[in-house]
Amino acid sequence: MSEQVKKPVKITETVLRDAHQSLIATRMTTEQMLPIIDKMDQVGYHSVECWGGATFDSCLRFLKEDPWERLRKLKDGFKHTKLQMLFRGQNILGYRHYADDVVEYFVQKSIANGIDIIRIFDCLNDIRNLQTAVKAAIKEKGHAQVALSYTLGDAYTLDYWMDVAKRVEDMGAHSLCIKDMAGLLVPYQAQELLSALKSATELPIQLHTHYTSGVASMTYLKAVENGCDIIDTAMSPLALGTSQPATEVMVEAFKGTPYDPGLDQNLLAEIADYFRPLREKCLDSGLMNAKVLGVNIKTLLYQVPGGMLSNMISQLKEQNAEDKYEEVLKEIPRVRKDLGEPPLVTPSSQIVGTQAVFNVLMGERYKVATKETKAVLRGEYGQTVKPFDPEVVKKVIGDEPVITCRPADLLEPELAKLEAEMAQWKEQDEDVLSYALFPQVATEFFKYRQAQKTRIDPSVADGKAGAYPV
Repeated sequence: MSEQVKKPVKITETVLRDAHQSLIATRMTTEQMLPIIDKMDQVGYHSVECWGGATFDSCLRFLKEDPWERLRKLKDGFKHTKLQMLFRGQNILGYRHYADDVVEYFVQKSIANGIDIIRIFDCLNDIRNLQTAVKAAIKEKGHAQVALSYTLGDAYTLDYWMDVAKRVEDMGAHSLCIKDMAGLLVPYQAQELLSALKSATELPIQLHTHYTSGVASMTYLKAVENGCDIIDTAMSPLALGTSQPATEVMVEAFKGTPYDPGLDQNLLAEIADYFRPLREKCLDSGLMNAKVLGVNIKTLLYQVPGGMLSNMISQLKEQNAEDKYEEVLKEIPRVRKDLGEPPLVTPSSQIVGTQAVFNVLMGERYKVATKETKAVLRGEYGQTVKPFDPEVVKKVIGDEPVITCRPADLLEPELAKLEAEMAQWKEQDEDVLSYALFPQVATEFFKYRQAQKTRIDPSVADGKAGAYPV
């Protein structure tokens, strides 16, 4: 491939999705988003990431909002900017594998309601788990971006990443994203990785990282100099810490260079001014925890993404075992190795993290194994890059049969069954998808929605804070 042409870097703004997911447990409401959309639409972003990830669950569970209604309102407001979502492959936005008919229908409805770019990833980087979503996005004339979950370990060589990138291109994906959810990619490794990927594929390459380990802005600099086409950033009031580098800072860093994105700093300043009071309010209320705002270099040692960290802290708090924090941190890499060294991202991060908590609290490793740990070892989530520890397999699942095919090949179509189960609550086609992903939470929301219409004040309106996905 010829030498990289220097060109302006494009910016994906994450303030309406990953930034508030990372810093304030995905609690920004649609009403808080809408007043600033018109200004954001004038910026000239490559895209605005505003849906998917944990927003769907959070809308239903905590905010008592319909996520589909949010998407439609955002689409009405963003007249010139592409809208982007994060999609967990065969898991969609939930925590199990869904049948192909549900995945296809979800993609269809996402695009019909306003999504332009679907970023699709799998927690194990098992390409088989991406195929259905990618094909569906292409069929619906959406942009299918495949995200590779970046991680470290013996198996994750440059050859590994180049090989997977070629396979992604062969699948028909429109672009490739390196999804560095824990902030593990350091500047000169980014230089190597981008150079290698640019030699392996013609696809546009986007880089997504988090500021958790403190190197993200420098990583973006080296990546862009080595051919990275698009970077993910967040408006400064909801940037840094476990979020992304600040949009305004990255725009300034590239100003006057061949990579200059050409965005207006005065306009960005107005948008930042809008979000600043929200940040202050979240700090005052404790919704934004000081722990997620600093630099945590231990990320590079333990590979723990920020959201996984907050999840783990809340689990230890519930058990009055906060003194075990350091011990659990050290146990996480051991559990990860036992389970085939998967990248730590939803849902593998929760599975590894929760199992590490159990191992420490029980005083014996795998004395209690979660049903999710058992599912991983049975192959229900797909194939890991490395084999499982045979001793752990023996202790946890014994001689139970294991799956070697694409897990979704064993699933019967389930859309019709789900439609029948929730028929009494259906007010729009999309309701069946909300129910498919979160049956109990969606049913509670449907009851709440119905009660609102009949002006009853239901007890279900009081959402309780729980654990947050990465």
